[in-house]
Amino acid sequence: MNPEVTDFIEALKEPWQVELSVALRGIVHEAIENVQERIQYKKPHFLKNGKYVAVISPSKEAVSFTLFNTTGMELPEDRFDGPPERKTLKLRKGQIVDNSELMALLSKVASAL
Repeated sequence: MNPEVTDFIEALKEPWQVELSVALRGIVHEAIENVQERIQYKKPHFLKNGKYVAVISPSKEAVSFTLFNTTGMELPEDRFDGPPERKTLKLRKGQIVDNSELMALLSKVASAL
């Protein structure tokens, strides 16, 4: 794991955002073998074979988790939004993450890279 990403997550102001970001990072690492991570555009990005797979993007009221390479994938429209090639899940304080759903989506996205 990249210490810059660790530092970024630990520096978040809201404890729930830290906890959620740590959980999302763990899901990415569990779902994608040999995933690389780095800070790019001031956010943690996750890559496989040099191509974007996901990004964690905290804001004041939410933590957005964006999946890349989603063209043609069926995603729940009531939770994910964005253009066909990338879909974003916006998580707010107290929302529960469906780990198995995210792991399956991440695996599918990464399998094409």
